[in-house]
Amino acid sequence: MNVVFLPWPPKELNPNSTLHWAKKAKFKKAYRHDCWALALEAGLKAPEGADRIRLEITFYPPDKRHRDADNMVAAIKAGLDGLADALRVNDRLFLPTFIFLDEVKGQVQVKINP
Repeated sequence: MNVVFLPWPPKELNPNSTLHWAKKAKFKKAYRHDCWALALEAGLKAPEGADRIRLEITFYPPDKRHRDADNMVAAIKAGLDGLADALRVNDRLFLPTFIFLDEVKGQVQVKINP
């Protein structure tokens, strides 16, 4: 199965964060690298010959606090860039579907569907 479990994005990547852009860039770079490494470790492969790559992205929050869906999607962007790096594709090929669950796990599951 083409699945990887990514860590929950750091709070500094939340679009509501007031962190200076240069400091935020360090968090983006680190998260992108971590997600790239996990995707390689999981052995993810892009579907051959696909004009679009269908992703099912499931968010499992780290606690019971309520979060906005749009902020979760924005916070995972650097992670998806790392995934695209690992797959050696342009992330514009991604066709994501987002699922938001209340189950506490503190991770993001990314499944590549054929």
